[in-house]
Amino acid sequence: MTSVIGELFTLMLMAFALGMDAFSIGIGMGMFQLRLKQIFFIGITVGVFHIWMPLLGMMTGKFLSEQFGSIAAFAGGLLLIALGIQMFLSSFKGDDTKVMTPVGFGLILFALSVSLDSFSVGLTLGIFGARTAVAVICFGIAATILTWTGLLIGRRVQGWLGSYSEALGGSILFAFGVKLLLPF
Repeated sequence: MTSVIGELFTLMLMAFALGMDAFSIGIGMGMFQLRLKQIFFIGITVGVFHIWMPLLGMMTGKFLSEQFGSIAAFAGGLLLIALGIQMFLSSFKGDDTKVMTPVGFGLILFALSVSLDSFSVGLTLGIFGARTAVAVICFGIAATILTWTGLLIGRRVQGWLGSYSEALGGSILFAFGVKLLLPF
């Protein structure tokens, strides 16, 4: 019984840590003018990605863990940098059309970029034989709640910053992308 509680506690801490990326980046993405319905859908999408990515990682197994660990961080960093640059540049355009928004393909890129690290964690959990269902449910719930929280905070900040909020949001996404690429 003690080992089950210990494993659950460890998985919840890991889920919280993985979801913090979604929270932090959600603050930047929340600076788009988003409706509550969009925020709800974005959170659910990120949560689903945080279920499937570690599940795929667990199924892939230990023989790929070393190669995909660095590739996942690199790909996630590049995706965030591209998203940040596009968001930053679109803030200086005179029209209201967005180059990349958190809908459609932009939403998929956002959800993928914040869940790539959970693929690597899934590989590690697969090696150690963690309880798959418990792990992915913890990851999905934590990511969804933290994404909603970040988007709502970003939405609030957007109202304070006005037209500069999108440039700030793009800068935040860019900074997190660089952070993933640089080992500091």
